[in-house]
Amino acid sequence: MKVSFLDLRTQYKSIKKELQKAFDDIFENQQFILGPYVEKFEKEFAAYCQAKYCIGVNSGTTALFLALNAYNIKAGDEVILPVNTFIATAEAVSMCNATPVFIDIKEDDFNIDVKKIEKAITKRTKAIIPVHLYGQCADIDAVKKIAKKYKLLVVEDACQAHGAEYKGRRAGSLAEIAAFSFYPGKNLGAYGEAGAVTTNNEKIAKKIMVLRNHGAEEKYYHDLIGGNYRMEGLQGAVLLTKLKYLEKNTNLRRNNAASYSRLLKENKNILTPVEQKDNRHVYHLYVVRVPQRDKIIEQLKTAGIFTGIHYPVPLHLQKAYKHLGYKKGDFPVAESAALQILSLPMYSELKKKEIEYVAQKLNALVKI
Repeated sequence: MKVSFLDLRTQYKSIKKELQKAFDDIFENQQFILGPYVEKFEKEFAAYCQAKYCIGVNSGTTALFLALNAYNIKAGDEVILPVNTFIATAEAVSMCNATPVFIDIKEDDFNIDVKKIEKAITKRTKAIIPVHLYGQCADIDAVKKIAKKYKLLVVEDACQAHGAEYKGRRAGSLAEIAAFSFYPGKNLGAYGEAGAVTTNNEKIAKKIMVLRNHGAEEKYYHDLIGGNYRMEGLQGAVLLTKLKYLEKNTNLRRNNAASYSRLLKENKNILTPVEQKDNRHVYHLYVVRVPQRDKIIEQLKTAGIFTGIHYPVPLHLQKAYKHLGYKKGDFPVAESAALQILSLPMYSELKKKEIEYVAQKLNALVKI
């Protein structure tokens, strides 16, 4: 049996007719940049996230950058973020000419270790970016408590957490501002690059709308130095169509995750994901820890099972951030996890027999 890490074709086939109707409308009316589909998506995604405003942009990286930029994060500033995340979190800080400051992660859920944040705060610290990693919210109330004490901005990196909840509140409405990615493989994915910023702050929302459009509220009249960060009409149509099915697909992902956990729970050498109290994990990724991870990956591949690693090299050991002066051993939890974490196939269309096959092979390879 072959089990793909991700299957986007099945979902596409189920909504193909709806998409074609929207695409025909866009081509007929030549509404390729922003336009009514983007506007409607912004309104509906804001409501879904329990936020007042949503601004569609061209990627999750852009969303993070504009969130920081809108609050005037600049050269000389420091921004705290977890060391185990996709590089875009740190890149957004660097794009503002600010300095990323890395924090180690927790053993159980791989999210930022809040207990280590205060020690990293300096006079130059201006913001904290908690990443809702793999689809589970970070301990946002604890982060906000520290931020309030030191008068710091909190930016949610919700790029992997569409629909995730923390104490009954949705990701995207938990702090001053949040960033989402709609990369095709995300729980809510575009058919290309796209992202969004959500906020309850009207002034900041208007500023980001201007920044995404070359700093102009009116064409050819530029109030700010912005850029071309607009969402395409076609992506707005894809996301608007898919948003209707996000809750259904989230529940399917959660059911798939529960099946994995049940089938793997007796194997003490396989550490399955921990869903924290007061959280609704949406399982963008189902990440386990196993010994001899690289060997296991090759053996699973031989059995027709395709997996991933998120992420094999923590940010402080990346060549791109060598200039920050971090070294091996600075973040032991993340470094240890990077050698063991394994992302299993996870998507809403995953079949029961496929989950059982993956679990059976993994249990056989990782001896109890």
